[in-house]
Amino acid sequence: MSLNHVRPWRNIYRRTSRQIHVGSVPVGGDAPISVQTMTNTDTSDVAATVAQITAAAEAGADIVRVSTPDESSTRALRDIVRESPVPIVADIHFHYKRAIEAAEAGAACLRINPGNIGSEERVREVIRAAKDYGCSIRIGVNAGSLERHLLEKFGEPCPEAMVESALEHIRILEQNDFHEFKISVKASDVFLAAAAYQGIADATDAPIHLGITEAGGLTSGTIKSAIGLGNLLWMGIGDTIRVSLSADPVEEVKVGFEILKALGLRHRGVNIISCPSCARQGFDVIKTVEILERRLEHIKTPMSLSIIGCVVNGPGEALMTDVGFTGGGAGNGMVYLAGKQSHRMSNEEMVEHIVEQVEKKAEAIEAASVEAAE
Repeated sequence: MSLNHVRPWRNIYRRTSRQIHVGSVPVGGDAPISVQTMTNTDTSDVAATVAQITAAAEAGADIVRVSTPDESSTRALRDIVRESPVPIVADIHFHYKRAIEAAEAGAACLRINPGNIGSEERVREVIRAAKDYGCSIRIGVNAGSLERHLLEKFGEPCPEAMVESALEHIRILEQNDFHEFKISVKASDVFLAAAAYQGIADATDAPIHLGITEAGGLTSGTIKSAIGLGNLLWMGIGDTIRVSLSADPVEEVKVGFEILKALGLRHRGVNIISCPSCARQGFDVIKTVEILERRLEHIKTPMSLSIIGCVVNGPGEALMTDVGFTGGGAGNGMVYLAGKQSHRMSNEEMVEHIVEQVEKKAEAIEAASVEAAE
């Protein structure tokens, strides 16, 4: 049994939202919070786009969005959808006809920015296509592209303007008897995004797509997203997330899962608990963790691993993890299994041994899960 205990003081009570579907993936209600990313290939290059989607899916992405700015992109979308292992969201920029073409091509969801797409009649045509082809819709409000009348009313992008924009477009969808939609109110400013999301969470029961848009590079964007998304998720807001990084889409997926894992909202793969290292370390902690992260990427089973350089905190951390290794001996350390001291292992053989122990534990957890299901 995994040692990922649930404690009352760690509970997050999620906002109640209705459930929709993006293809086969449920979003909202009691569904797990899904993780999304977006390709950065030329969508008309089917092979390159499918390869990137597949890599993201292998990293755990539940949904992948692709940009469809022109007709060549929507023509390619049909082949991309057919070959994709996960549902595809078509990202519509300005032209409503691209949304109609994407629906015809098999997109599971259409992401539209109503501030860019034009008149209500054009939005209604997109709604008709979504109904005809079984697509859901994401209303994507962005602080950088608010409607002119709202900027004139409020003077600048602000939470109230973003919420009002979202509600105006929700009204159009609902007046056309369309309810398979989710909503996002993104900004690159953490405070603006957080306030807008809190406002829209109070105003509707629609599922919420969380994101801090244009967050930055791998390090800065990860930090900004962890702060913004983490606080909203902690408040129970959010049904699906996308971490926006100037980086490989696979990195977005990894960061998304790490945010959810840190809050106990999704459990996938090995959660490595490791010390920053200091002069007390009995082995090279930093290098060891880097190697283990790569070697254990194939493990999908939720479990925990502690890698601590000395005996100050090592034994205590190991008591709470599935597998642990604590340094401190003369060239060797203590291996912990299921929170208990098991045996000593040399530092030289430690990495291979830990990989073996983690794989064995993962197999045992999976076997127990299958047996319980039967």
